[in-house]
Amino acid sequence: MSQPDLGKIREQIDLIDAQLIDLLSSRAALAIEIGALKGKDGKPFFTPEREREIFAKLDKTNPGPLQTKQLASIFREIISAARAAEKPLFAAYWGPEGTFSHLAAVKTFGESSTLVPAESIEEVFRLVEHGQADYGVVPIENSVAGIVPETLDIFPSTSLKICAETFIPVHHHLVTIASSLAEIERVYTGPQPERQCRAWLRAHLPHAEIVSVAPTAKAAAQALKDPHGAAIANSMAAEIVDIPILFEHIEDNALNQTRFLVVGYNEPTRTGRDKTSLRFSLGNRPGELYRALGAFEKFGVNLMMIESRRARSFDYNFFLDCVGHRTDENVQSALDALRELSQDITILGSYPAAEG
Repeated sequence: MSQPDLGKIREQIDLIDAQLIDLLSSRAALAIEIGALKGKDGKPFFTPEREREIFAKLDKTNPGPLQTKQLASIFREIISAARAAEKPLFAAYWGPEGTFSHLAAVKTFGESSTLVPAESIEEVFRLVEHGQADYGVVPIENSVAGIVPETLDIFPSTSLKICAETFIPVHHHLVTIASSLAEIERVYTGPQPERQCRAWLRAHLPHAEIVSVAPTAKAAAQALKDPHGAAIANSMAAEIVDIPILFEHIEDNALNQTRFLVVGYNEPTRTGRDKTSLRFSLGNRPGELYRALGAFEKFGVNLMMIESRRARSFDYNFFLDCVGHRTDENVQSALDALRELSQDITILGSYPAAEG
């Protein structure tokens, strides 16, 4: 049996590549047509519900040998490039480059979008509100460290809606120019990474000073200047700052992940696998929260998250995620019942639920 000819196989690959270019060009041309229609109708250029549909089809029709997640990564960039052909898209994230928020923005919008770093979570909201960015990407909760209060506290004063969500696995590394742990006297880190690596730090660097620096990329930059310093950072931050990784995966929980929200002005339509987020406040009377949550139990709506934040004096805002779209009959019924019990209620958004 004769061996396959390497040159002929490469010729076949070149032919397929040429076909791919033609097909991608045709797809981009159609995207430009769609962009023109959206521009006339005032429809959003980022439609997470449509992207959910595309990725679901990939999962069903993928014949292999590529894994579905590999195919999804390819199509994420195809969608990003096609969207850029429709209209240049700007997305703000809590910067600088190399943060987990940056990773979430890349995962959501792809490399063809213009990703704008912001100095704070509050500035991410401000950039979108003032039209300097189309969307913003902000952290909302971590599976180990819990809720990000800075994000929740902005929602009562903004008109932005939650358009989408994504989950990013949290893998922390110890980065430093020092050659060993014995040389390290300080660790630069934000409060969330410190909590997520506390057991490792206690076991390996019990006497090191913890210096609070946020976000992760800034911590890595600080460590680069300090021969006796180290930082907790992700691989992207280490690569951008160009600082060596001394120890990989120092997170205490290998399954740790952070949930991020995409905020903007469009409101995605129902996909059949959605999540709704809302804010409400209650009177200061016994049993008020119990009765309010009973509205969801009564209509069979599953709750995903509930958090309270002080509004003024000793009044509180309650934030809640539930399964379903605001247009689902049972969700509508639960919200109507909640309105009768609450002082005020704001739907923060209904959007496709991400895998997490």
